[in-house]
Amino acid sequence: MVEFSSSNNVDLTDYKTIRTLGAHGTLGLININTDVFLCVISGAALVATVRPGETVQRIVSVEFYCLNNGNYDHELHDEINRLNTDDISSDGFDYGHGFEQREPSFEHPCLVLKKLLSSGTFYYSVDFDLTNRLQNRASNESTFDVDSLDEDFLWNSYMIGPLVQFRSRLAPPEQEALDASRFLTLTIRGYVSTITVPVSASPVKAIHSNYPSSLTLISRLSCRRAGTRFNSRGIDDNGNVANFVETETVFWFPSGLCFSYAQIRGSVPVFWEQATGLLPGQQKITITRSPEATQPAFDKHFEHLEINYGTIYILNLLSESKPGEVELTQRYRSHVRYNPLYQSASEGTGADHRLLQESQFDFHAETKGPGGYEAASMVKHLIQDSAEGFAYYLSDILQPDESRPPNNKALNQRSVVVLKQEGVFRTNCLDCLDRTNLIQTIISQMALESFLKHRGERASSDFWMRHSTLWADNGDSLSRIYAGTGALKSSFTRNGKMSLAGAIADARKSATRIYINNFADKGRQNTIDMLLGRLMDQPPVQLYDPINDYVTAELHKRINTYSTTKTVHIWVGTFNLNGRGNGIKEDLSSWLCPEISQPQQSAEIVAVGFQEIVELSPQQIMSTDPARRQQWESAVGRTLNENARKRGSEEYVLLRSGQLVGAALIIFVKSHVLGMIKNVEGSLKKTGMSGVAGNKGAVAIRMDCANTRICFVTAHLAAGFANYDERNRDYRTISHGLRFQRNRSIEDHDTIIWLGDFNYRIGLNDDKVRRLIAVGDLDTLYQNDQLNLQMVAGQTFPFYSEARITFMPTYKYNNGTDEYDSSEKARIPAWCDRVLRKGDNLRQISYNTAPLRFSDHRPVYATFQCTISVIDKPLKEALSHEIYNKRRIEVGEATANALGRDIEDEELLDYDSIAPGLPPASSDRRKWWLNNGLPARSNIASPQDALIPNPWRPSNPFTPGSEPDWIVDPKTTRQQSPSDGGTTQITPGESFASVPPKFAPPFARPRRLPLTPAHISLKETTSAYAAPMRTASFGSSPSSSFAITRKNAPPVPKKPMLLTSSDQRRVDSGLGETAKSASSRVPPASPPNPRKPTLTSDDVEFLTFARRNAEVSRTPSRGQTLLPPLPRRISRPLHEDPGASGRPHSTPRPGGAVTISNGLLDVENDGAQNIPSLRPLRRN
Repeated sequence: MVEFSSSNNVDLTDYKTIRTLGAHGTLGLININTDVFLCVISGAALVATVRPGETVQRIVSVEFYCLNNGNYDHELHDEINRLNTDDISSDGFDYGHGFEQREPSFEHPCLVLKKLLSSGTFYYSVDFDLTNRLQNRASNESTFDVDSLDEDFLWNSYMIGPLVQFRSRLAPPEQEALDASRFLTLTIRGYVSTITVPVSASPVKAIHSNYPSSLTLISRLSCRRAGTRFNSRGIDDNGNVANFVETETVFWFPSGLCFSYAQIRGSVPVFWEQATGLLPGQQKITITRSPEATQPAFDKHFEHLEINYGTIYILNLLSESKPGEVELTQRYRSHVRYNPLYQSASEGTGADHRLLQESQFDFHAETKGPGGYEAASMVKHLIQDSAEGFAYYLSDILQPDESRPPNNKALNQRSVVVLKQEGVFRTNCLDCLDRTNLIQTIISQMALESFLKHRGERASSDFWMRHSTLWADNGDSLSRIYAGTGALKSSFTRNGKMSLAGAIADARKSATRIYINNFADKGRQNTIDMLLGRLMDQPPVQLYDPINDYVTAELHKRINTYSTTKTVHIWVGTFNLNGRGNGIKEDLSSWLCPEISQPQQSAEIVAVGFQEIVELSPQQIMSTDPARRQQWESAVGRTLNENARKRGSEEYVLLRSGQLVGAALIIFVKSHVLGMIKNVEGSLKKTGMSGVAGNKGAVAIRMDCANTRICFVTAHLAAGFANYDERNRDYRTISHGLRFQRNRSIEDHDTIIWLGDFNYRIGLNDDKVRRLIAVGDLDTLYQNDQLNLQMVAGQTFPFYSEARITFMPTYKYNNGTDEYDSSEKARIPAWCDRVLRKGDNLRQISYNTAPLRFSDHRPVYATFQCTISVIDKPLKEALSHEIYNKRRIEVGEATANALGRDIEDEELLDYDSIAPGLPPASSDRRKWWLNNGLPARSNIASPQDALIPNPWRPSNPFTPGSEPDWIVDPKTTRQQSPSDGGTTQITPGESFASVPPKFAPPFARPRRLPLTPAHISLKETTSAYAAPMRTASFGSSPSSSFAITRKNAPPVPKKPMLLTSSDQRRVDSGLGETAKSASSRVPPASPPNPRKPTLTSDDVEFLTFARRNAEVSRTPSRGQTLLPPLPRRISRPLHEDPGASGRPHSTPRPGGAVTISNGLLDVENDGAQNIPSLRPLRRN
């Protein structure tokens, strides 16, 4: 529960101080292992002063305090920076200054987060908005508005989000008070530093000014696609790129003149990945999505940049000769040509007027000569014209009017914008670190030179040295964040030349990067994802807000208002190629485009899985050759689009593909579906040779289709007839070990489809299998199918489903024929190739095979209808605000923690009635039947005079019945017509003499209960007491003479024989049919009485107890049970013949199994556990 109120109105006696030395701010709340932690900045250092009154602090230490568990109070605070001091070393760690280090009893769950936040790469400001560049914030404001923050660069947005959302619901005065308290701290990641420029070195000269100038560099790293070097590459479906950094150079002069220039860097905006490796040649670049599927995300990226920065100039530093970088460059250029911003220039205006321009500058080729890195300055000639056109941001202080009175001079002393930057350079290399930082240093220098040139001034070498030092430190900081080490080539950036020591330092950094990227980056990536709230098993912090809970419940009720569903057709196929490449040129339409229903022929999503796409030789199982997969991609795409053109439908585009040695998964989609698909990711998992080799394993591709998560998995499991246990282990390894980004697993999806060669066989001998195939007895084959048996036993693919198999086994054929294996090995035919599904929104339409004969397998395909959810987020947000504001007005200004009063949270809510006329729901403090502690009195008025509430109406208003709500008061002579259940309208002058009065029902009058003599039969005793017992239980069963009829209670359904315990059946068989009649709530009208049982001593004891009970309670009240339930006594041995009971006789069988004459098994008998066919029924 969170509340913002004055400290004078809150009783703090029950609270304790968590930090005696004070805190610099809070970064927010985070939920880890069901515990909620508050992150507090315990150490900070001043690193920059952008302008007077605009300071920036660097976070050097943080503390995490658990709000709901006291076990962590003394575990973390001694780990890092145990002393609260701002004098911290450059690495952000302080291990006690001589104090003995104490080992913690266990690792604190926030330890990795503390190390990350204390690394010295996070910055904040309490004076201004650090997330926006100078041009985008009001130049005369020193404070910041939380609502105007740029969340692209807000790294604690996940932790601070609940508190910011709470702030948005406060009244404006309370918002201002909360902002003034500086409780909410907003942080960026990157680099911030200010260098003081003395008057002697300042390039801007002014008269009568002896104050130094300042040069500040601010780099803001985007958190949208944050991650480490090999875990975060390229672009995502929202247009966010990896390692995207906005760097701003700010020069301030004491006269008030302020210069600002911004640049951006970011990964190549296409879908690509790079594998890690200990050798440079192993780090192969893979483009994972087709040009058609990439273009929408590419356009989103540059559309966002154009809105924020204006014209974009792409400066690509990739090599034109290096493998991998060449493919990226070609794809980059291709997408630029098709971008609307590039095509925006009208005819005759020329390329200089395009909103998107690009140039190629091969950094390695240009600096390879004798000039070395100094040749990088040649880039100036390439971009000079555009740099002058983009200009820069410039503001100045408007001097006050001397004619104004002194107290009004400040009104005119304000900052005015002189010039604005109208374009930006977007620089990239492969990592956007070393080469990029050097080129951006040159561009920043060009902008400053242009500014000084317009003023007719020049800078000294001392000034440029300070400028280079800032940029070198910036490069080192950004490189440590992304790659784990400082930037290469930083020696040249600092000194303007490359020394031997600098070259040795670069070699050391390169070796360190290889180690970190291969062994440490995965853990660093998980920590970053945890900080940003992107792990799948990471629940968000929910601040308890009764109004917000009400809004959430209302939104769930109105989900149909902002949510719709669409049907997407999916085609899935799997084919083991047996290493054959000759099928690439064959007609695949019988498999990819079978003769099925029209909607399924034009499926929006096509998933094609291959196994053994290459021959699995010992040389190939350790590496992946993408050439064969690319050939099959072209063959599949060609077949799909040829058939699409024949049908006059839209063509397909390649969304993504993946390959693990011989296994490959290829996804094609219709063009119109691309707008709904995002967050496409791929992952691999090896299972061959205990996870070392890739001859066996899985390839998975996941996506978000609108608001539905879909995952496709193609797998090639262990071979061998008897190796079903190993296949089960392969499934578990893939299901639990295969992970996508943000720790997302296969099971974290709404729709899952597995396809592939699972290698499960048929558990019969070869001759019998072939005979069953010859006669078409597929049912017998399927009953012995290993996959079917293992799924039923719960050993593999739990909760997955498979459609009915109507085709012959797909393995193993003689190549080119329809004959099964006739070689010496004579492999048993089997359904190795399967398609399994999981998801409530998935409906399978077809499941069949295709007659392609160039492999020893037959291809299998399946079609599905998938219902996806589409949520209108703007409409949902608007509806949420509407409900919240309305509820806020209803609740009023109630608070949860007023001084001197302990108020329950639920008192903040006004409960609604579930039906008109009923009071609202009660709570522990408010009860609808009490009024100020006294019994509440009804304020319902009688509809007519002389009518009173019917006392015989059931107290529960939802109980069905025919009793009227009102009856005539017996004290008066007025009467009511019994013709209906309501009240009769009496007209003036009408006589009531002819209408008989309505009296209380007879069962409510006192009467004596007739006693049954002891010598009568048990059946007669039960019959005599059955009706009174039912009357008392339901309180509404009148006698037969009463005019108002009642519905009898419905018969209680009997437990099926199979679900009845053996002990219960023995007890039932011990009682005669008469006892069964007595124990039934509604006995039959004419119960069979084949033979009257004689009374036993138990029966006499029971009748004596019943007589005494009747003597005690002669006058039953409504709703009171007269007699206890009849006890089930057993007056014979359990194995005695039940005689006329008709119940089948149970006899023990060998092995402990028990059967009965009707053929049903007693599954609760201990001996039944030994029956193998019943074991699958006992899965948890």
